[in-house]
Amino acid sequence: MTQTPFLPACAEEDVPDGGTLLVRLGDPARPVLLCRSGDAVHAIEPWCSHAFQELACGMVRDGWIACPAHGARFDLASGEPLNPPATKPVATFPLRIRDGTVEVAV
Repeated sequence: MTQTPFLPACAEEDVPDGGTLLVRLGDPARPVLLCRSGDAVHAIEPWCSHAFQELACGMVRDGWIACPAHGARFDLASGEPLNPPATKPVATFPLRIRDGTVEVAV
C-alpha cells in the first residue's frame, strides 16, 4: 500500500486566525482550503457539498466553517455537516506542521 506523501503548503503563520487560505498542491494541482480555528489548522476541500459554493469566504468558528451561500456548517476535523441544507460531508486531508511549515497529504 502506497502512503500519500505530505506536501508543503505554506508557513503556519500564513493561515489567519479564524480564517482560511486556499492553496494548490500536487501534480495535477488540487485546491485545498486551510482553516485555522483557535490553535488548530485543518485542511478541507474548498466547496460546500450542498451547492458547491466556495467555502474560502466562509465564517470559521469553534472548529467549524459555514458556507457563505446557505449557512451550512461543516466540522473542520471530520468534514461532517452540522446543519441543513448540507447532508453530505466535505473531504478532509491529513495535515501536520513541521518546523513552522504546514504540510498536507492530498
